[in-house]
Amino acid sequence: MTIEEKFAKLGVDNAPGQEVRQSNDGAALIGEPISGVRVDFSHGDVNAFPPIPGSIEAFDAGYRVGAAQAYTEYRGKLSLREELAAKLSDFTGAPVVADRELIVTPGTQGALFLAMGANIARGDKVAIVEPDYFANRKLATFFDGELVPIPMDYFGAQEGSGLDLEALETAFQNGVKLFLFSNPNNPTGAVYTREELTTIGALANRYGVKVICDELYSRQIFDGRPFTHLRSMGLMDPDDLITIMGPSKTESVSGFRLGAAFGSPTMIQRMEKLQAIVSLRAAGYCQAVLSCWFSEPEGWMAERVAAHQAIRDDMVSGFRSIPGCVVRPTEGGSYLFPKLPPLKVSLKQFVTALRVQANVIVTPGTEFGPYPDSIRINFSQNHQAAVDAVARIAQMVERYRA
Repeated sequence: MTIEEKFAKLGVDNAPGQEVRQSNDGAALIGEPISGVRVDFSHGDVNAFPPIPGSIEAFDAGYRVGAAQAYTEYRGKLSLREELAAKLSDFTGAPVVADRELIVTPGTQGALFLAMGANIARGDKVAIVEPDYFANRKLATFFDGELVPIPMDYFGAQEGSGLDLEALETAFQNGVKLFLFSNPNNPTGAVYTREELTTIGALANRYGVKVICDELYSRQIFDGRPFTHLRSMGLMDPDDLITIMGPSKTESVSGFRLGAAFGSPTMIQRMEKLQAIVSLRAAGYCQAVLSCWFSEPEGWMAERVAAHQAIRDDMVSGFRSIPGCVVRPTEGGSYLFPKLPPLKVSLKQFVTALRVQANVIVTPGTEFGPYPDSIRINFSQNHQAAVDAVARIAQMVERYRA
């Protein structure tokens, strides 16, 4: 693969906040614009859901510390890691050793980059889920890995993700070195059952496969559903598992760019070396905001989850009112991945038409795998604005219906 081909696979036009880069060419527009407040479903709205109370005060306190906070260890300030390790241990049900098993990163995106860079050599087979977070396939390709997609029947599953566990074992048997997946799944919001995770952990241990588990949305689980952390099950060699989390989404701390990876000491050491030449560290003053994570005011997190569940319910109703549209209720996280009925334009053209004519921005399903009839919606938005935007999507579907 040439350097041009490698970077061609890292397209960013459909990434959150990049809509200004998108072209209107070939939109094949029909009809007049539909008025409505602009809603960007490509990412959550921190105006509708502000960051954790005390975030700016924590940042200010970090700033006032000065050089000791600005120039922390590459892994992050030790006192913050010690505090965070205790919180993550309690939350995930397995101990985290602050000085050996934890690194603070520039967002969970940074953690993902470091974890994959620490584990993929040229030609390594890397198993990914379809659909799953769009950066997984891009980074695996960037690091010269060989993609091995594992299908997930999220519509057909009665519960859980619907991951094809037989296909996963076959992939492991055929030499996969690394498996990465998000739980809850991005973009579908499916939550893996304990039984699914038991099989994943047992297979990884049997075949010596390393696992990166992205649990970014594991604090936002709906309907009283149980959530199991893979690391708490004791199924894998501790040196083969990395868990990624951060306060960017449910807690709306995305603007501070903070993430954490914890688990395998060997992987953490490699990740630190890579971070040292990429960004040195997570921004020092911003690291101070981690003191707010898992220390929110009493009832704050429950209220936030309940508010998102209410939006989810109305959004699902809205999409189900569109004839031919199929949607599965989100089990965790802030995403819906509805399948649209047949349209007389391509998905790319329809997404452009939504942006230009209806003032609604969505992420095309093709970012997550071979899904040319699906769109991803981040419903962490102003409730009424989100519902109104779905109504405009419904109007646009009728306008462009095949």
